[in-house]
Amino acid sequence: MSSIEWNEETFSKFAYLGDPRVRGSKVAYVLTKVNVKEDKYESTIVVEDLETGARSFIENASMPRISPDDKKLAFIRSNEEKKESEIWVADLGTLSAKKVLSAKNIRSVQWNDDSRRLLVVGFKRRDDEDFVFDDDVPVWFDNMGFLDGEKTTFWILDTESEEILEEFEKPRFSSGIWHGDTIVVNVPHREGSKPALFKFWDIYLWKDCEEEKLFERVSFEAVDSDGKTILLRGKREKKFMSEHDWLYLWDGELKPVYEGPLDTGSAKLDNGKVYFTVPDAGRVNLYLWDGEAKPIIVGDHWIMGFDVHDGRVALLIETATRLRELYLYDGELKQLTDYNGPIFEKLKTFEPRPFRFKSKDLEIDGWYIKPELKDDEKAPVIVFVHGGPKGMYGHYFKYEMQLMASKGYYVLFVNPRGSDGYDEDFALRVLERTGLEDFEDIMTGIEEFLKLEPQADRERVGITGISYGGFMTNWAVTQSDLFKAGISENGISYWLTSHAFSDIGLWYDVEVIGANPLENENYRKLSPLFYAKNVKAPLLLIHSLEDYRCPLDQSLMFYNVLRDMGKEAYIAIFKRGAHGHSIRGKPKHRAKRYKLFVEFFERKLKKYEEGFDVEEILKS
Repeated sequence: MSSIEWNEETFSKFAYLGDPRVRGSKVAYVLTKVNVKEDKYESTIVVEDLETGARSFIENASMPRISPDDKKLAFIRSNEEKKESEIWVADLGTLSAKKVLSAKNIRSVQWNDDSRRLLVVGFKRRDDEDFVFDDDVPVWFDNMGFLDGEKTTFWILDTESEEILEEFEKPRFSSGIWHGDTIVVNVPHREGSKPALFKFWDIYLWKDCEEEKLFERVSFEAVDSDGKTILLRGKREKKFMSEHDWLYLWDGELKPVYEGPLDTGSAKLDNGKVYFTVPDAGRVNLYLWDGEAKPIIVGDHWIMGFDVHDGRVALLIETATRLRELYLYDGELKQLTDYNGPIFEKLKTFEPRPFRFKSKDLEIDGWYIKPELKDDEKAPVIVFVHGGPKGMYGHYFKYEMQLMASKGYYVLFVNPRGSDGYDEDFALRVLERTGLEDFEDIMTGIEEFLKLEPQADRERVGITGISYGGFMTNWAVTQSDLFKAGISENGISYWLTSHAFSDIGLWYDVEVIGANPLENENYRKLSPLFYAKNVKAPLLLIHSLEDYRCPLDQSLMFYNVLRDMGKEAYIAIFKRGAHGHSIRGKPKHRAKRYKLFVEFFERKLKKYEEGFDVEEILKS
């Protein structure tokens, strides 16, 4: 009998790949494994020689950056004792390495074309031991904590002398890349008393302590350069942050590379060509622009990261039934790694079945997973709602879906209006109408699914989601009696406090819910909190204390009001972890969350138990 089976700890068996880099005959990436015993993740940089097939390893390392001459590797190593990050440089021939810089906060590292200097972008804060102070908004940011007067720092580091040759500061949320011997700096544009975050940028060229403004109040930012041309991602000007991001080149003149109809993801410039990812109806594909844009790697998959050099692309590909592995594309697609193959040979995975349906005036994509059932057996259903609303479901590996399918549940998920992967009009239709037509899309999808699968039990339908999916779970149990159980994670219950409390509320909520929050009726009309009396289904609220995107007040308010009304509600507050704690929390944290997730639906949709004894559950 296999020692590997689907449960709350199966995630710890997998290898996780990230941050692929390619230069010449070398490919580097980060391999992360879960250490359950010590409750931590262990990251190793793997360097593969494409000519010999040899592999080299650097332990306790991340952010691999191969030098342009293909001879050196810069990387980051965490010094937990000193609470610092260290930049190391290794010789790729011998892998002997030296530390070239220690700093408290490092966000990015990039080689100059001379293969000697590094551009190091980090940040500094006041760091008073007793209090934080700010005179700008936001005061905090998810996964970053209190900003405490934060400034972005830029250092030019000479790796030979190990000295900082030049340094300067810019406002928080700035970023930069090399452009020859010049640095292109993206700075959030200010409008009145606050920065126009996520919407408008001012772009500068910086060299030898002098700067030149290239663009003012544009909705794109510089993402790559070959020393002559700058690659820009975004738009010339956005009305809404939820609009699609397109691509442009600038060499003294602004030239469009891609302007729709779909959105774009990461993008790289290589020998005058542009490679970029495109979300498309549940897939993420790779496109190439060489005068015209065309897809080059297309399939039922998500490309989860890539790098390119001289037409050779190193990329990570993930499917609905397999975690990401490393591939190489040089005209043909070749798989280089198979870390998780032996694990998946021991596990049954379930391929989602696509279906498409009409909801009001739109065609909507949906998928469902059918568990193993006897001919006359009926099974409960769990409806998953993605984050966003400009998120997207489709052909990628979702751990909870495979876990619940293995437990005998139908799993249903759709891309309602507002989702990414479709035209811009589709994405914008949810603005100021969140919870209205998008919720109808989900409900219509459920009905269409039930017609397709007579073994799905409409009397045992649960719903769950994180972030916007958590909001939609809260909304669903107040708007419909169809749902017999719900798990809401890091969701919204009251849009007004979200506007005032969330790190992005001042920008995002006024777009999604509407302007003038103190006067706009939408902030009450679209808030689940004010419909709490309608709730009949038992609800488990899961939230993380350090979530500054959808802060804890959102679940805590809803929980208190529900309990005050005598409703069946429970709340699990994880003491650590940001908005993405469900996949980035420590291993024991994640295992406990998965255990709560499985047991709540087991007890409410299969065993029909009253109560939810968490001590008994965690003991088991």
